[in-house]
Amino acid sequence: MGNHLLQHADLSATAIGVAAYIQSLPDGAPVGIKALTDRFREGEVRIAAALRELERHGYLERRRERLATGQVVTRTFSYNRPGAVADPDGPPPPDGPLPPDGPPPPPPPPVREPVPEPVPEPAQARRARAFDALPVPRALHHGAAGLLAGLRRYDSRLLLAERDVWRLVPGVSAWLERGADPEVVARALSGGLPEHMREPAAVLAYRLTALVPPHLPPAPVIRRPRQPDPFQTCDGCERAFRAAAPGRCRDCPPVAA
Repeated sequence: MGNHLLQHADLSATAIGVAAYIQSLPDGAPVGIKALTDRFREGEVRIAAALRELERHGYLERRRERLATGQVVTRTFSYNRPGAVADPDGPPPPDGPLPPDGPPPPPPPPVREPVPEPVPEPAQARRARAFDALPVPRALHHGAAGLLAGLRRYDSRLLLAERDVWRLVPGVSAWLERGADPEVVARALSGGLPEHMREPAAVLAYRLTALVPPHLPPAPVIRRPRQPDPFQTCDGCERAFRAAAPGRCRDCPPVAA
């Protein structure tokens, strides 16, 4: 474990801690979001965000593979240094030095194997992926859960389970902290829904991620126009003129000392 990880300028403290923990585990140890949340106090949202950070910077790779039983699973590779390549199916390294009479014979040419047909991703995996991509707010908004629970007033199909409400709260909180009006958020989530919708919570998670608005820019500073001086009556000719204080107009000579 090098300083390039521990002193990484673009990784959060959570991502560095998760990477250090994963690299301390033996091969084959479970490092999914569920296993990490059972180990640490951070919730699923922060753990998922940390894993995405490590993937972006090359410290982690997650591959979807199909077992002999047909089940699709996710295999996670952790790299001590970005840019490494994992080849789990490659040949093992040699056990000792090369023989003295020359290099080993070249390996036989590779045999092309038929490419299996792609297996459709299970609905449960698609749903988990949609929740993992939700934007992460600075803090949870106290009105986000009520907004999600009230979406069924707009469309009766948006009757969400309480578990799904709390999983979607970070996404709604991210919208609200960016200055979005709660009524606008509710209409953006409930309007124009597909006719056939099996997983309403997954649809909402996708919308919260794909349509998240930018941060609200600071309001411009409004400068009040300068008010003109009030009217004064000239002490010499009694004509009205504008000035900050009483006295004589510019056409009358000043009072002698």
